[in-house]
Amino acid sequence: MKRDFRIWLQICGFGFCLLLFTGCLPSPYYQNEESIPGNSWQYNYKPSFKFEITDTSYYYNLYFLIRHTAAYPFENIWVWVYTKQPGDTSFEKTRIEIPLAERSGKWLGRGMGEIYEQRLPISGNGYIFKKKGQYEIRFEQNMRVDPLPEVLHVGLRIEKAGQRNQ
Repeated sequence: MKRDFRIWLQICGFGFCLLLFTGCLPSPYYQNEESIPGNSWQYNYKPSFKFEITDTSYYYNLYFLIRHTAAYPFENIWVWVYTKQPGDTSFEKTRIEIPLAERSGKWLGRGMGEIYEQRLPISGNGYIFKKKGQYEIRFEQNMRVDPLPEVLHVGLRIEKAGQRNQ
């Protein structure tokens, strides 16, 4: 009887801790990832992410997500970021550098086995969406190698950062 009660307490304790820790993690406003075909990112493959903004009174943090293997041959990645606002017919184009490793070769981000995942800000300190509606963001790899090997997934994460003073 005591043993059954002890097991029950351990299960309840574990469940409580799990609920406590997962309940405290901020959930993203939007997050989506695209698999890179053949794990080799070609210039002409531009993953696209469409999302709806309904509240323009907030700052938003935008993150580039990347998952790669330990065999990725560079310490960084250069990416073209294309942004299209509601009602626009063309994209605004910006080039960014994403560091993936320290100069010593140690990978940044989280790793498990031979796979590493990283999330890096692409918007500075709080992006302002000026219009309500559907936005689209595309990513294009801009390295000197085509296709770029050992890239498994790329994605976009958006978090609400706080209310703006208007």
